[in-house]
Amino acid sequence: MPREGDIVNGQPGPATRWNADYIESLHGRWLENPASVSEAWRQFFQGFDLGLGRAGAECGPIPAEDQSRVASLIYAFRNLGHRIARNNPLGNGPDTHPDLEIDKFGFTEADLERTFDTGHLHMPQRSTLREIIEILRETYCNHIGVEYLHIQDVQIRRWLQAEMEPIRNNPAFDRDRKMEILEKLIDAEVFENFIQNRYPGQKRFSLEGSETFIPAVKALVDLASDLGVKEIVLGMAHRGRLNLLANILNKSYATIFTEFEGGFIPDSVAGTGDVKYHLGYTSNHTSRNGESILLTLTANPSHLEAVNPVVEGRARARQRQRNDTEKRQTVVPLLIHGDAAFSGQGLVAETLNLSQLTGYRTGGTVHIIINNQIGFTTLPGESRSSHYSTDVARMIEAPIFHVNGENPEAVVFVAELALKFRQTFGKDVVVDMLCYRRHGHNESDEPGFTQPEMYRKIKAQPSVRKKYTTSLLASGDLEAHEEEALASEFRSRLQSALDTVRGEHPPPEVQAPSELWSDCKDAWSDAAVDTTASRDQLLEVANALTAIPEGFNLHPKLVRLVMERREVAVNGGPLDWALAEALAFGSLLVEGLPVRLSGQDSARGTFSQRHAVWVDHETQETHTPLNAVRPGNQARFCVYNSSLSEASILGFDFGYSLCEPRMLILWEAQFGDFANGAQVIIDQFIGCSESKWGRTSGLVMLLPHGYEGQGPEHSSAYLERYLQACAENNVQVCNLTTPANYFHVLRRQLKRPFRRPLILMAPKSLLRHKEAVSSLEDLTHGGFHEVLDDAEAPRRARRVVLTSGKIYYDLIQMRRERGVDDVACIRLEQLYPFPEKKLLEAVSRHDGAKELVWLQEESRNRGAWTFMFPRFLDLFPEHEIRYIGRRTSAGPAAGSLKVHQREQIEIVESALGVDGGSLNKE
Repeated sequence: MPREGDIVNGQPGPATRWNADYIESLHGRWLENPASVSEAWRQFFQGFDLGLGRAGAECGPIPAEDQSRVASLIYAFRNLGHRIARNNPLGNGPDTHPDLEIDKFGFTEADLERTFDTGHLHMPQRSTLREIIEILRETYCNHIGVEYLHIQDVQIRRWLQAEMEPIRNNPAFDRDRKMEILEKLIDAEVFENFIQNRYPGQKRFSLEGSETFIPAVKALVDLASDLGVKEIVLGMAHRGRLNLLANILNKSYATIFTEFEGGFIPDSVAGTGDVKYHLGYTSNHTSRNGESILLTLTANPSHLEAVNPVVEGRARARQRQRNDTEKRQTVVPLLIHGDAAFSGQGLVAETLNLSQLTGYRTGGTVHIIINNQIGFTTLPGESRSSHYSTDVARMIEAPIFHVNGENPEAVVFVAELALKFRQTFGKDVVVDMLCYRRHGHNESDEPGFTQPEMYRKIKAQPSVRKKYTTSLLASGDLEAHEEEALASEFRSRLQSALDTVRGEHPPPEVQAPSELWSDCKDAWSDAAVDTTASRDQLLEVANALTAIPEGFNLHPKLVRLVMERREVAVNGGPLDWALAEALAFGSLLVEGLPVRLSGQDSARGTFSQRHAVWVDHETQETHTPLNAVRPGNQARFCVYNSSLSEASILGFDFGYSLCEPRMLILWEAQFGDFANGAQVIIDQFIGCSESKWGRTSGLVMLLPHGYEGQGPEHSSAYLERYLQACAENNVQVCNLTTPANYFHVLRRQLKRPFRRPLILMAPKSLLRHKEAVSSLEDLTHGGFHEVLDDAEAPRRARRVVLTSGKIYYDLIQMRRERGVDDVACIRLEQLYPFPEKKLLEAVSRHDGAKELVWLQEESRNRGAWTFMFPRFLDLFPEHEIRYIGRRTSAGPAAGSLKVHQREQIEIVESALGVDGGSLNKE
């Protein structure tokens, strides 16, 4: 059977939306080389227009070849018109492009008055060539340039053309809309000028030169409400942030001025606080139609684009909470970028790549680039190799609108079009607003040092407010007195707020956490919580974990594993690490607490230990046992294999955790040191978000760690880095040695009345170590042990070895083999918060011991030693604390398995005192 669009009986079949891509690809080949397609197609394309119809009879006497050249010209302007668009307020490039000249298509000046069929151009069916070119230039080469023909979906291209071409990208707003735009321009400019005059020299990262951003966001928010959006989650860097907070999110002027006054805002921070242009804010905005829409600006550091995945994670969580997990239209992520950062920061591409991934998609993100055409002091030619800063967005086939920031109506139109596109197709879209930065990087910077020519132009440039006012006066839409009246009224409001701050010193507003966090306390508590689960509950979970659905073809090796796990559960043990984890997850699920796990290869597990998702050996269908514990009567378990990115995925899951305190959210690194790629997220968000912004998180980080001779890149999770960041009970850092402790610490995350990130040095070899096992009773009784005393402790010990992690098993194995009976071993399972009391109790039980040593696998300059040593000095002032472990080294681990094994034997021998091991000496 021929498919639609094929040649049938010497004629092309009917064109439909199903074969449009196929036909247009043939058309593109024909344009390049007519001989590359069949004779039937060549004849067809001679009357072909870009609307996938036939010019045929409508063309009258117009030669088919000439009509085809017109179609090619239309295609060229749609494709390249943006390259000569008049969208740069500081002056444009060339007005012509060699590939858009009429002679390129075989026309001469004499052809300009000839009439042609316009086909799918959304204009009169017959027009002169001159009229066609004028309309094309007005639509694609004026103040709006558009890139969209890189999008493969014909339906999307047709939709965009239908939105742009009938009005020629030139919106016709009524007077009321124009006055709305003017009012927000006034607010934006007056706010900046007011602060500049009252606080000269203070950093505020002014919006001046790009004030059109404010009416654009206002229009987008208003339209969002009309389109059924209930919430917008925003992320942006510092430039223009204060203006957005004041004029869109309605943060009180008094609070902003208090921050400029340097006043302390009581109860607003838990620790250090942060500068005013990094802070987040949430407000209910009343849109033009009277509906309320929730706006949340996410706090972020100066690492410009680091907030991107955090916003995406927050939006995803909020969509789930609103039961909008299919179309995802009620919560919209809005990201605001700078041009240099958008092209320069790899995290932008990593986050864009998440846009259509099952576990991370948010139904499309609207991106607005405040394109100042400079990065600090660096010009575009020095900061990117691409023509546009937006070129990275082409990889996900996002439409890109390049718009002149000094045409407020064009910017508003494009912002609204971008949102409509997002709501229609569920994909990302980019608005590139070309503007400039009136001052330097900050208000005390002198840009003339490095860009004298550019800033001579800027200095002579009237403000966008002034230009827009002039145009409204000329069109009769504005009376001369109206504009200054609006500005004067707004100045009065600002001055009144400042007078109040400097006079009465009113307490500024402090935002309360959302209702979801109402059950969570801020204060840390060491009080024990019940993390056990009943035997019946665990057996119910185990039954689902080992039930193979009828007709499901499980891999034979997995069938054996499933049977072994069933036997272990029935017999009450011994449980390995993966089974204890699954039981922890499952027990939370039946209690109504969902679990989300994401990371590289997390479904199976890097070490083939988890097998959370089964794949039919013959059909490739999947089954997730944890979602079959109590079908329809349990919380959902979500596990996602992530993209090969650490920063974007960890940022996403952290953002998710900011909005969801009642879900166990875990991010897993393939190996612990891979988290290096997400260091900004760790340092700037996870470790200090509470101290800076008062935002807590219960995120769990699983970082496989342990020295098994796998080399420098697969041994260390850089435990020392996390411990170095520990202060004020900001995080929990654990290095566990038993499956039971893993079970309890996971459940503790949701059972405690507060949330803190949990950083786990996850095991590798311990996943299958014959002694790293627990019983079912260990899960139904007891709880998490921060410190584990020696179960085989000698009656009288001359030495107590303090350690953490898998080296404990090497130590006790050698102790048995060598018959050592005077050395006790105490494990620190939780390194921070430091379990001072419990450690002291454990050591005191060996009060006859004269020696106290710390044993670790890691090099002396790594691991926990430098963190533990000063604490040991305070806790055990009468003991000399010795270090035993590898020497300091630049690399984290030996690259040779034999070297690793020799070092491991030597340090364990030294810890037991059975030889003269000297690895602990410099």
